[in-house]
Amino acid sequence: MSVFKRIKDIVNSNINSLLDKAEDPEKMLKLMISEMDEAIIDIKASTSKKMADLKGVEKRKIEAEKAVSRWQERAELAVVKGSDEMAKEAIKERKAAEEILETFNCDYSALEKEVEEGKKELETLQEKLEEAKARLATLPPKKEEVKVKEEKKAKPAMRPGTRFEEMENRINRLEAYRELSAKKEEIKKEEKTMEEKLADLEIEDEIARIKKDKGLAL
Repeated sequence: MSVFKRIKDIVNSNINSLLDKAEDPEKMLKLMISEMDEAIIDIKASTSKKMADLKGVEKRKIEAEKAVSRWQERAELAVVKGSDEMAKEAIKERKAAEEILETFNCDYSALEKEVEEGKKELETLQEKLEEAKARLATLPPKKEEVKVKEEKKAKPAMRPGTRFEEMENRINRLEAYRELSAKKEEIKKEEKTMEEKLADLEIEDEIARIKKDKGLAL
């Protein structure tokens, strides 16, 4: 069982219930405490990194917001000055900045959620760790017992040719993925051409709206 799954099981379980079923409660508690200590260190490190990433994304988000406003102002200025071509270029730049801003907004929301989840997970794990330590302190002194050796389950032998078959399957999957990617690229090129035409129409409409708002003749 992986450490991650064990930690989830520990956090979601009742420690007393686990100990009632354990052959060696002391050993189980010590193992749980050790794994929770390691998990807390990992979560702290991970959450700290995400908090630093969050600040970085926030800074870039603000810069992207300023870029959107700046290009919008330039587009309107170009229209007022009678340069529709410059206005078109400014609107394209503004739209590109808006796409970047949307990406940063999504990244910021995702990181913010992950940071909050990390803090909650850390708090829950620390409470569980204290509970396990307190429970360990209440256990009676351990008596000398004869430990029964557990038989290790033999791993099934890998039949001849398995490694070759795995490699062949990976190559086949890779080739299939490449073919699919190539087809997707062709479709994207066709869609892009249509998107560009629609984008030009949208820009024309926007310039017309700016002229109307500014009281300029169409």
